Amino acid sequence: MVETNLTDISNFIFLGFTYYPKVEITIFVLCLLMYLVTLLGNIILISVTILDSHLHTPMYFFLNNLSFLDIWYTSSTLTPMLANFVSGKNTISFSGCATQMYFSLAMGSTECVLLSMMAYDRYVAICNPLRYPVIMNKRVCVWIAAGSWGTGCLTSLVETMSVLPQSLCGKNIIDHFTCEILAVLKLVCVDTSQAELIMLVISILLLPMPMLLICVSYVFILSSILRITSVDGRSKAFSTCAAHLTVVVLFYGTALSMYLKPSAVDSQEIDKFMALVYAGLTPMLNPIIYSLRNQEVKVAVKRLLIRNPLYALLIHSSK
Repeated sequence: MVETNLTDISNFIFLGFTYYPKVEITIFVLCLLMYLVTLLGNIILISVTILDSHLHTPMYFFLNNLSFLDIWYTSSTLTPMLANFVSGKNTISFSGCATQMYFSLAMGSTECVLLSMMAYDRYVAICNPLRYPVIMNKRVCVWIAAGSWGTGCLTSLVETMSVLPQSLCGKNIIDHFTCEILAVLKLVCVDTSQAELIMLVISILLLPMPMLLICVSYVFILSSILRITSVDGRSKAFSTCAAHLTVVVLFYGTALSMYLKPSAVDSQEIDKFMALVYAGLTPMLNPIIYSLRNQEVKVAVKRLLIRNPLYALLIHSSK
């Protein structure tokens, strides 16, 4: 069988959900809705946290980074899929595939680190409230955010470069709807143990280790919350942590099921639907969770609406 380097292939063909022709349109509509809600929800959340001075705190600085990251991640994954469905051409160029793979990995890796840093921020805010402004000052927050982005971009570059030089056996059909690294790796007909080892090491660094930091942080957080005598204070602490914890469970749950599942459990169709949850549903739910479960965001939205002349006019005309 003739071997071909990945770099020698001009384009790839996506199989996507062609095995399910009856539900392809349904999947397209759902993905389009998820993408639009993700864009709208995250843009609104970013706008609210920027416009309301009461939300100019480290927690919402990190939340802005998360929202911006979710927009990029969903756009890099779902936009090409939606465009291919409309055009009827399920193809992507080599450079497009490499770019999509890099950005998808970069955004996912960055979110792993960022969520753990957000847990640390909540730990400092609740367990050391008096020192919180000093520990989490503006410079530290910028460095934490930059470190999260830098780690995600660097690890994704290493993973992408470990796969691209591999040789294929004349195959360019990807059994996925995106250039997901595991799906591309299945096209390779030579030994992939080195690339798989690199991916395993990075997956351990970016999944279990940040999760351990999050768990340790929340052990101390819950211990401190239970010692709060004020009902209002305890309720406020729980509300700010509950939103973050919900996002963590959604994100890490799907990520672990995709990248650290046993090799014996290998179903490409399940991987596709898990990728939809990972790339579409989770980023869509993040701003909803932080809006519905966060009293500060609700109050900020009300303040902005009250200051809006159009809103005041509508209220006045309805009376």
